[in-house]
Amino acid sequence: MSRIKSNLPNVLGASRVLGTVAAVTLSALVAGHANAQTREINLGAIVPSSGPFAEWGRSNTVTLKMLEKQTNDAGGINGAKLKITILDDAAKPAQSATSMRKLASDEKVLAVAGPLTSSAAEVTFPVANELKLVSTSQASSKPGTAKQNRPWAFRNTIDESVLAKTAVPYFKKSFNIKTVAVIFDAKDATAATVGKVIMPSVLKANEIAVANENDLLSFNTGDLDVSAQVTKLKSLNPDGIVISADYSQAITVLREMKRQGLIKPVVGASQLISSAILKAAPEIPVIAPATFYSTMKGEAPEKFTAALTPLLRKESGLPKDIEPNMFDANIYEIVSMYIDAIKTAGVTGKPEDLEADRTKIRDYMAKLEGFKGLGGPIGFNDDGDAIKAFYVLQGQGGNWDTKVKGCSSAPNHPAC
Repeated sequence: MSRIKSNLPNVLGASRVLGTVAAVTLSALVAGHANAQTREINLGAIVPSSGPFAEWGRSNTVTLKMLEKQTNDAGGINGAKLKITILDDAAKPAQSATSMRKLASDEKVLAVAGPLTSSAAEVTFPVANELKLVSTSQASSKPGTAKQNRPWAFRNTIDESVLAKTAVPYFKKSFNIKTVAVIFDAKDATAATVGKVIMPSVLKANEIAVANENDLLSFNTGDLDVSAQVTKLKSLNPDGIVISADYSQAITVLREMKRQGLIKPVVGASQLISSAILKAAPEIPVIAPATFYSTMKGEAPEKFTAALTPLLRKESGLPKDIEPNMFDANIYEIVSMYIDAIKTAGVTGKPEDLEADRTKIRDYMAKLEGFKGLGGPIGFNDDGDAIKAFYVLQGQGGNWDTKVKGCSSAPNHPAC
């Protein structure tokens, strides 16, 4: 009896010990699980959610939020939550550079998607190099912008001089073009370069005369009245028109062309690709290159479009009938590349490894080949520009149709 009595405390004591051990173990497990849930992988993005490119920036923002949710719903990145900090640069180069510094120092991100425009990239890419932080633009296509800022600058886009060499011959053949007149946005870096340098050179190579070769017409971003310039275009009586501007500015020119009865085919850069431009003057054919468009066929692009379209259409400030554009696809691919780099290149996400982690992502991007993008395999050339397939599209009657497939690299490259 006494033994039993004497053991009871021991049994109770043992139970207390076991209970304490169990409680500690459970607490550790709970704490570990909680830590896994609360640990974050920080990435950054710079988009123009205000200003002249606001529609592209806002749709980019919806795209990134969708990808963040998809990633976290699937378990995160190596057990950690993905956090994408998105800053608005209003398409202002100085504000974009400031955003890059904030993302690097305050948010301590591992890599940045953006900025969107070449004007912003020309100012921000040198900052990325200084900070040793990967920055990949989703839309910049002015020749040489990434090349001048190696090794930390990349672009998931194709140089406009490459795209024009395929788009212009199709334009000439399809509409029997012998002469054109050129108008461009003088305030936009890509538009100005395409209008003043790239298009005149490629047109000449294809034996197309520029009716206003010595008096190229221009306007400035945000101009609402281009009637004088369009009157001049009409007086030249060309077979076709070159409009070098982003879609929001090009719409102003197209509407004025329609108002003045100047119904001539238009050719331009990838900046023209938008569902909105198809509605400005549906009777005017618009030729432009793209690496993605919302009606693209295939499992990956169709799944992307189906998931993103309803999210875009319920977003305040975006058109009710908006569709995913090429730059939504590009930024989705950029962050997906970063996620793959983090998963496969030994990136820890720990504060003490921040500098080493950023370098690992840069090296992953520089060596990338065959990444499964929405429109096909993607890699990067030595200039930091994407190697990927592209398409010459014709917009008319409210739809984009694929006319020619091209590639930014030599034939037989895996991306082609």
